[in-house]
Amino acid sequence: MFESVPIWMMILGFLLVLGPLVTVHELGHYLVGRWFGVKAEAFSVGFGKELIGRNDKHGTRWKISALPIGGYVQFKGDMNPASIPDADALRDLPADERDGNFHHAALWKRVLIVLAGPVTNILVALGIFAAFLMIYGKALPADPAQQNIVASFAEVSAAREAGLEVGDKIVAVNDETLTDFRHLQRSIALYPGETVDISYVRDGETSTVPVTIGSFQEKDRFGNESTVGRIGIAPEPFERVFEPVGPIEATSLAVTQSLQIVDMMVTGIKQILLGDRSVRELGGPIKIAKYSGEQLSLGPDAFVFFVALISINLAFINLLPIPALDGGHLAFYAVEAVRRKPVGPVGTEWAYRTGVALVLMLMIFVTANDVVSLFI
Repeated sequence: MFESVPIWMMILGFLLVLGPLVTVHELGHYLVGRWFGVKAEAFSVGFGKELIGRNDKHGTRWKISALPIGGYVQFKGDMNPASIPDADALRDLPADERDGNFHHAALWKRVLIVLAGPVTNILVALGIFAAFLMIYGKALPADPAQQNIVASFAEVSAAREAGLEVGDKIVAVNDETLTDFRHLQRSIALYPGETVDISYVRDGETSTVPVTIGSFQEKDRFGNESTVGRIGIAPEPFERVFEPVGPIEATSLAVTQSLQIVDMMVTGIKQILLGDRSVRELGGPIKIAKYSGEQLSLGPDAFVFFVALISINLAFINLLPIPALDGGHLAFYAVEAVRRKPVGPVGTEWAYRTGVALVLMLMIFVTANDVVSLFI
């Protein structure tokens, strides 16, 4: 039987994940904007109807809104929370009122203000990963020579069919030297159905064989199903030790860990677009709530690690070059830098409206996908 998590824990987990992450993301925009003298008219956690709010001495309306699936900072000169410039208002704006207007700030300032949100999410993830490393240390095999030695084969084993034998030591996948068994798992699990070159040592000699990775549907303790790659081997038992690390090494390892996660995300999206992986693996707000509650039930370590994963996801999604997202703004600024002038108001408005429509369509799709995959 699979474990189930109560609805209240899912809701609590969802709020504890997205609430702080959205807030720090928008705070990144807000603080850098304030630093550059840009006025923020509104700072909202959530979208839609305002539930509670207040004005500060700078004229910013701080509020919590009804839909807790995002947030925004609306700077002076924005036509709406998506930071679409109000072309008519900007054109007719008197010179003495341009001070503090986001769209009249220097291009490099606007770039840094927009980048600040995703960068803040990245820094949160790096901070969490680095903190875990400094608290627990980095995991290392007690005896590296005993790593990745084949002890047995599964009933269905692509490795055995390719010619590997018990006692072989797997040393590389596609010419990438392996450090431990987790490295081997990362090199295999995300590529079901693909053929890779596996190098192994037998009787002191190194050989390489092509292995077509098997595709398996697996479920975790909560019943969440995913497609994973397996070559059907079990390693010799091995022991790990945890070596203490300082802040500099921990930060370096955290960067490496974050890059590995981004690589996995890019690979997964590419496989979905190419039809190699089901779109059912895409997750929206309902699935995030479910996973948040599950990780919360596993304890603070698992939950905080999950927060770091979602923080990286938020940064990645926001940097996609889609109008209305941070990456879309940066794409417009790149064009402006090349043209030496902003994109025309008609083109800008249509691009942003299209971007907003795409984002809304994606939200509807992933929410419907959540309902189908989780309840139907």
